[in-house]
Amino acid sequence: MIERYTLPAMGTIWAEESKLKNWLQIEIAACEGWAELGHVPAAAVATIKQKADFNIERIRTIEAEVHHDVIAFLTNVAENVGDVSKYIHLGMTSSDILDTGLAMQMRDSADLILGKLHKLRAIVEEKAQKYKYTLCIGRTHGIHGEPTTFGLKMALWYSELERDIKRLEQAREVISYGAISGAVGNFAHLNPQVEEYVCARLGLKPCPVSTQIIQRDRHAQFITTLALIASSLEKMATEIRNLQRTEILEVEEPFRQGQKGSSAMPHKRNPIMSERVAGLSRVLRGNALTAMENVVLWHERDLTHSSVERVIIPDSCILLDYMLEKFITVIADMVVYEDHMLDNINHTGGLVFSQELLLALVGKGLLREEAYQLVQKNAMQSWKEKLDFKQLILADAEVMKYISPAELDNVFDLGPYTKNIDHIFKRCGLK
Repeated sequence: MIERYTLPAMGTIWAEESKLKNWLQIEIAACEGWAELGHVPAAAVATIKQKADFNIERIRTIEAEVHHDVIAFLTNVAENVGDVSKYIHLGMTSSDILDTGLAMQMRDSADLILGKLHKLRAIVEEKAQKYKYTLCIGRTHGIHGEPTTFGLKMALWYSELERDIKRLEQAREVISYGAISGAVGNFAHLNPQVEEYVCARLGLKPCPVSTQIIQRDRHAQFITTLALIASSLEKMATEIRNLQRTEILEVEEPFRQGQKGSSAMPHKRNPIMSERVAGLSRVLRGNALTAMENVVLWHERDLTHSSVERVIIPDSCILLDYMLEKFITVIADMVVYEDHMLDNINHTGGLVFSQELLLALVGKGLLREEAYQLVQKNAMQSWKEKLDFKQLILADAEVMKYISPAELDNVFDLGPYTKNIDHIFKRCGLK
């Protein structure tokens, strides 16, 4: 059976009905704003608020004839309201409700995504604390470097999620602006106080200046922020995927009872959720590029951004919400193989201590180049012949004349790799 993922909250925000409800709120608020200024009778506003409604099927029927979604909406609302509908959309242009309504949708979507980011950060924090001192091998270029801790990996992710949260909070602020400014943004047939009233009622701020539209650098910042968050998730998902490789097997995605990994190979346990997150992040980065293309429009407005946004903005919000939902599950229920982590540290026969030995020899007065040559000679022999690195050093008289066996034991000690973990955690705001 094909998996069907429903997003009741996020899906509702971007549903056609929700969009039209937002439009209706904006139009009613504008009527109220005009009434505050004495330009629309209070009784007319009361009638509008009582009777204003819409029917999606009726709007579609009208739109099929007029080929204009806002006119179709206003026509249907007018059919329900009657004579006082003449006060609806007074001095306004279509983009006043399109862009202000879109701002409401993006703001509400940001709130949902922020909630899931906070949840993911809390789970990562828990894992960071649990595995704070769990040693694992650190890899550079995919090759064993020196020991680190799995908790430190989690602390790194925690810190990045904090930045993602701050970025989205900033983007939420930037897109939480409305515009009720008329055909070219100069309030020729409106009063700026109407815009201020509408925005206040809807929890938005009025744009300091607009044209026929709210400027698209705001939307580009929002979508690029979503893409950055997606890239963070892909980075984490890629680490999970690599650590689940059979040759490494330090971490594994949850594999449920009854789950199957392959139609051909019954033994397979694949990191499918992490792979899905990694793949979908590419869509969001593509959408971010498109959002930046939308910044450049002709004069006070053209239509090149409109059709594009109807795809990339809801899709980006829904996709990121889905990715977060999946990755929360991955991190919350992932299996951590601490014994495999230790095995992998020991896999190279002690070579991970080469820098510690290098520094010990430098501390004895050798030039760094001399010490490096002595250590590397033994390291390469250990690597090629699969010999224990420490035993090779003990047998190397040229090295041992500078360092005692007891001092060598200190060199091959894992202690230095955890001694500053507490300090790093404190800097990250972790315990």
